[in-house]
Amino acid sequence: MASPGYGKRSAPDQRSRTGHDFTHLLPRDAAVAAYLDGLCDGADISVKTLAKALPYGQCALRTTLNRLQEAGHLRRGSECVATEEVLLWVTRTFFSRTARDDAWWAAFTRGDVPQEQPQRPIRSRSFILLAALGRKAPALTLSQADCVALEPRLGEWFERGATEAEILHALTEGLPSPVHHAAGLVRRRLRDKLPPARVAAPPHRTAALRTLECGECRAPAAPEALTGGLCGTCRGGDPGPAPTTHGPQGAVPVQGVRARMSAVRAGLAPRAERARR
Repeated sequence: MASPGYGKRSAPDQRSRTGHDFTHLLPRDAAVAAYLDGLCDGADISVKTLAKALPYGQCALRTTLNRLQEAGHLRRGSECVATEEVLLWVTRTFFSRTARDDAWWAAFTRGDVPQEQPQRPIRSRSFILLAALGRKAPALTLSQADCVALEPRLGEWFERGATEAEILHALTEGLPSPVHHAAGLVRRRLRDKLPPARVAAPPHRTAALRTLECGECRAPAAPEALTGGLCGTCRGGDPGPAPTTHGPQGAVPVQGVRARMSAVRAGLAPRAERARR
């Protein structure tokens, strides 16, 4: 494990592991990426430590990490961590099993990661509930054709915020005996007991204090200037916009923290003088 504040940090909202996660990479890069993916957060992933665990030298590993960065699997930077007394900027190495483009990493730096749209299941949530309704109340066992026909009506309940427990209670409570037409009874209850729409509370977002830096020269820069994780100078082109300051108004930029701390120390009275006071 790395020292506190260092080491691997997994990026959020990654897809589940599959057998072809890194097949688009070169063989050595894919092997290193799979190894990094299996490490827990906080693991030391410096080239010196990786060289002890993997059959590659430090130069080869440094090249591989740069290629993983270019492919969108890795970014290096800093993040502000709040303690009870101070705000500390600590080094982070973010790893993503899912390859991300520069726009995603820029949004991640702002703490505004776009949510990926989940793949549509073969059967909807409404169809699955209707097909399993007979387990809760055998008298309401439905055919596949009934489930397909009633699926849109039940979908309205989910759109209005109803839970599965509430729907099951509305459909199965106080059933007549016997039930002559299960599909007709379910259709009528879905229509007559349709709840009003619920107003969802707006999502609460916490601003992230996070920066990224060039993978080559390690200089902090705006995410928009780090194409493939490299600044314009290291890419051999225009250096791009100047680094932006993240954090509350008046916060010291990352690149100015050491200078500010040196000025503070220079203004402190020596310990011997403080004791005489």
